[in-house]
Amino acid sequence: MSSETDEFLAEMIPKQRAADGAIHDGDVAPRVALWSPKDPVTLFGARLSGVGWGEVEPMFHSVASWFTHADSFDLEIIAAGASGDLAYTVGYEHTSATVDGMPRHYTLRVTHVYRREEGNWRIVHRHADFPPGESGFPLPGGPTGANG
Repeated sequence: MSSETDEFLAEMIPKQRAADGAIHDGDVAPRVALWSPKDPVTLFGARLSGVGWGEVEPMFHSVASWFTHADSFDLEIIAAGASGDLAYTVGYEHTSATVDGMPRHYTLRVTHVYRREEGNWRIVHRHADFPPGESGFPLPGGPTGANG
């Protein structure tokens, strides 16, 4: 990887791991802080999708409400790149958490796009889905799925 990519990963990924761990404990604030409130932003989650900060930000609050306890969370980066003010990551999220009172263990494939704004990296796109052969699990108020 380039030194630009290494610097991006060293700055952003620890923050992202902490924020995504927090949302699995029901705390949405760290995730919201990592996202850009400046459109365009998009979310193509395993259960919820939205376009624009006005749609995406409330969805994060919904996602946080599904979780009450995280036993573990890890973001496994498979590929990444950074150039100028844009970056991306591709990987897997491995989660053990309590969802609607039930312990769950699952993996999501995830892609994130980042934009540097005023010197800080912000997430502007997330796509998450279950790997082939994994069907997810029921969540409150909706069909099969997981974290947005």
